[in-house]
Amino acid sequence: MIEPVNSGGALLEEIADTAVESGVAIWWLGQSGFAIRTRQTTAYIDLYLSEQLTAKYKDAPNPHIRMTRAPLRGGDIAGADLVLSTHKHSDHMDKETMLPLLEASPGAKYIIPAAHKEHVCAWGVGEERLVLAEVDRPITLGDLTIIPQPAKHEQFDYNEQTGYPYMSYIIKAGGVTLYHSGDTLPCCGMVERLTAHNADVLLLPINGRDKRRHSFGTAGNFTIEEALCFAELSGAKMLIPHHYDMFSFNTADIGEFAELAAVLHPDLNVCILKCGEKKVLPAYPHQ
Repeated sequence: MIEPVNSGGALLEEIADTAVESGVAIWWLGQSGFAIRTRQTTAYIDLYLSEQLTAKYKDAPNPHIRMTRAPLRGGDIAGADLVLSTHKHSDHMDKETMLPLLEASPGAKYIIPAAHKEHVCAWGVGEERLVLAEVDRPITLGDLTIIPQPAKHEQFDYNEQTGYPYMSYIIKAGGVTLYHSGDTLPCCGMVERLTAHNADVLLLPINGRDKRRHSFGTAGNFTIEEALCFAELSGAKMLIPHHYDMFSFNTADIGEFAELAAVLHPDLNVCILKCGEKKVLPAYPHQ
């Protein structure tokens, strides 16, 4: 089991005590989960902090064996202002994380794709807690502006009534433009969308896809090579990988990522975070 470099009360204290006058501070919390701290706002995105998938798939041909210990539990997070999920797969929209979190942080709003309103309300979450995301319609809460983007988790699965079920989020705050991919494959128009918003820092999955995982019904993501190439094409100032070291059947070799980045994209700035580790992103000048 991989141990977080910071966890529990010490991690929560660090998040709460981090003063951000400009720029943004982020912490990787495992899989695709991050904490985001700005001057006014503490936000969390795509948290998976429970063991529900290990229990659910215990006797399945693809057991979800947890590789990294959860640095927190949802009920530990009492200071959230905002929480986001990109789609309803449980390692991004986890009922056992979100219900205790929303109870512990009664003032927090929960941004989800509009397509999943009924799914989350069925948990018992009141509609007044929800902010329903639609592609290209900006959401401003506190000092964050979130611009939802479509994501292609093998397919877009767009529905005229409910919209896109898979999303990525462009997040602007403190002079930094972050892009959290959620789960997605590269697709036509994504680079152009990011360059139009001057995306500075990309949070991209690297676990890829293959026939074996498809046979389990597991939708895929960027491969390591695709993530590196995409980041370079977008002109981003930094790439931070995610979606690895969580489940042993669906991960990537972070050592291979580092090696390929150095050999194939030596001018690309990559930042590999350990679970529970903080990274302070400075404000970037924009034209």
